[in-house]
Amino acid sequence: MNFYPAIQPELPTPPEVRAFLFRNGNGILTLARLIPVLSVDSPLLKNAVYLGTYGTEPCYAARLDQNTDVPAAYEISDIRSLHGEIEGELYSLIGYASQILTWRENHQFCSRCGTKAEPSEKERAMICPTCGLQNYPRISPSMIVAVTRGNELLMARGHHFPEGLYSVVAGFVEPGENLEQCVAREVMEETGIEIKNIRYHSSQPWPFPHSLMIGFTADYAGGEIRIDPEEIEDAGWYTAENLPDKIPSKSTIARALIDDYLNRTGVTS
Repeated sequence: MNFYPAIQPELPTPPEVRAFLFRNGNGILTLARLIPVLSVDSPLLKNAVYLGTYGTEPCYAARLDQNTDVPAAYEISDIRSLHGEIEGELYSLIGYASQILTWRENHQFCSRCGTKAEPSEKERAMICPTCGLQNYPRISPSMIVAVTRGNELLMARGHHFPEGLYSVVAGFVEPGENLEQCVAREVMEETGIEIKNIRYHSSQPWPFPHSLMIGFTADYAGGEIRIDPEEIEDAGWYTAENLPDKIPSKSTIARALIDDYLNRTGVTS
């Protein structure tokens, strides 16, 4: 990895820095679809948060308000659309920068006594100067699982999905349960299917706004599909030759799980 996180920049600061800029939930890139490099005293970096270094470049994150004009040399882009377009580690840094800004914005005041919080000079934390309460960046663990029944894959469609898109089952971990319990519960709640042989596959940070996706595979153990209409629109068993027309993009852990299923059935995606 080329990125080294840090709290305080090394001095002296180079004249130019890597700038992860955002407006609302969107990223700001150069017209060549690159992450901007700006003068360290650029007005766009007002109230910027130092992230660390990428190679030798200091990295800062800043969110522009609605009254700040985006220069003509830049464009606004949806962060999710950059999946697979920007090199992997730099894309991860876009997500990291977005998460840190969102966390800082949501923890400006102490949740215990209401005092204005201050950023720690030693670690990534917001500290209340009155009661000492510390808040660290929020990470919400969620599971995602490819369930197979013989040569079939369980796929579902959520209410918020783009039109026609199907994926594998996913959901958030509840307090007091381990990851395997979460996998079994979510599959049962959303589809009515019992599973067995739950196995870890891989993980992926998902900064929308602060998830960590933890991927699993599992085998069918019993039951018939009965969807929870509050959670999903539809679910079904699909073969490698008869997948839905729209499935997640190559850069997502959902697609990695689907591709792993396809590889095991001898079909290339």
